[in-house]
Amino acid sequence: MAKTLTITTRNASFQQWQALLTNRTKRQRSGEFLVQGVRPITVALEQGWEIRALLHPDRQPLSRWCRDLLDRADARRVALAPELMRELSGKEEESPELLAVVAQPADDLARIPVGPAMLVVVFDRPKTPGNIGTLIRSADAFGASGVIITGHAADPYDPKAVRATTGSLFAVPVVRVGGHRDVLDWVAAVRADGLPQVQIIGTDEHGDVDVAEHDLTGPTLLLVGNETHGLSKGWQEASDRMVRIPIVGAASSLNAAAAGTVALYETARQRAKQGLGRTGTGP
Repeated sequence: MAKTLTITTRNASFQQWQALLTNRTKRQRSGEFLVQGVRPITVALEQGWEIRALLHPDRQPLSRWCRDLLDRADARRVALAPELMRELSGKEEESPELLAVVAQPADDLARIPVGPAMLVVVFDRPKTPGNIGTLIRSADAFGASGVIITGHAADPYDPKAVRATTGSLFAVPVVRVGGHRDVLDWVAAVRADGLPQVQIIGTDEHGDVDVAEHDLTGPTLLLVGNETHGLSKGWQEASDRMVRIPIVGAASSLNAAAAGTVALYETARQRAKQGLGRTGTGP
């Protein structure tokens, strides 16, 4: 059995983990983030993510799931005083049974698989971690190949974003880039490498066609705009077509993550009708 380190004071290691909750700069500098919850930690392990440490409360009985995961994972084991575990949970009213310190993967567009029916969601300058997490979860649910976050945006490794994905962050490649030109250069390379039919489809309430009326079965980048300002001018100009989601009632528009989810569902519906699976090669 691997040796377990016990920490009972707010030492340097604890302070570093605590900073991962609120300090984006320190998350980026260390290349780590905190994960809690049975499903997210399990999916991270199953998907082969690098788990650097597993933290659990000291001198407390652990569930079979927790014991099994501690045995399976190649990670440093740390027993924390219960009050320290509670602080790291970010919620005063509960103390998690297990926390994982997970390494952030490289922000490399090559992580996103390409193919005849690739579906990549691009979220342009999202402001709230919860919306990022919700859209990543939807992208996973509806068969997207990956998610790209462009420009000055909230952090997908913020605890609120990670929780909102309910584990999907570890199943779908998520890549951050500086702006739309980075993505357009990647698309140009994909097109030149044998996939010239890749289309860039923007979503906007003033789009010229309903989303259900546009063919989304081919390789597609689906653009979702900032919660307040929508898609940037650069993305609007780069789009091959702008589609809209018809709405009724008093609502003037949809939440960005909700709009992205609707467009993803429509894409999945069209592809299922054509018998296309997640990779576009069949069920």
